[in-house]
Amino acid sequence: MQEVIEKTVAFVQDRLQYAESGHDWWHIQRVWNNTKLILETEDADHFVCELTALLHDIADSKFHNGDESIGPRVAGEFLSSIGVDPEVIQHVQAIILNMSYKASLGDVHFHSKELEIVQDADRLDAIGAIGIARAFNYGGYKNRDIYNPKIPVETALSKEAYKQTSSPTINHFYEKLLLLKDKMNTPTAQKLALGRHQYMEDFLTQFYEEWNGKK
Repeated sequence: MQEVIEKTVAFVQDRLQYAESGHDWWHIQRVWNNTKLILETEDADHFVCELTALLHDIADSKFHNGDESIGPRVAGEFLSSIGVDPEVIQHVQAIILNMSYKASLGDVHFHSKELEIVQDADRLDAIGAIGIARAFNYGGYKNRDIYNPKIPVETALSKEAYKQTSSPTINHFYEKLLLLKDKMNTPTAQKLALGRHQYMEDFLTQFYEEWNGKK
């Protein structure tokens, strides 16, 4: 199993060497580390969790014209090429297909403890100081406004509306990031999310005070 993990790390590092920096190898490494931390207190298949953490953004749909099938397909092709058991591959693919925030806005027909763990690990990297940095990095990558008070926050977005949104980065906090604390599955992630969530709240308070010339 360790040899498979090592081959997967090498594959992902090579594949993502030119990726947008919010979804690059360092993001994968942080999610992998979060996964291993959560696994210290959860009973689940460590091999499936680690493989999924490593491969979950191997071909993110938002960088492939919204194609949600490409990530699971690339992951499956790689794992097959190194002889991983088909049942493990199917589990990894199912998690990748269903773990994203946008997936949760639609119909989800798959669930496992392993999905809960890797989903939490990924969501933890979307909040707090790193989450703020990633949000503005991606906003810049897409040439979006930092903030525009004339563009209202859209709440309760459908999956398709969420995929199509091009709202300012500050709006993204209300459309996703501030909602993640209450969507954590495991006790470990729920605890870690509290401090990261408060950090974002404090950031927004400071942001608006500076924006309005009060500080």
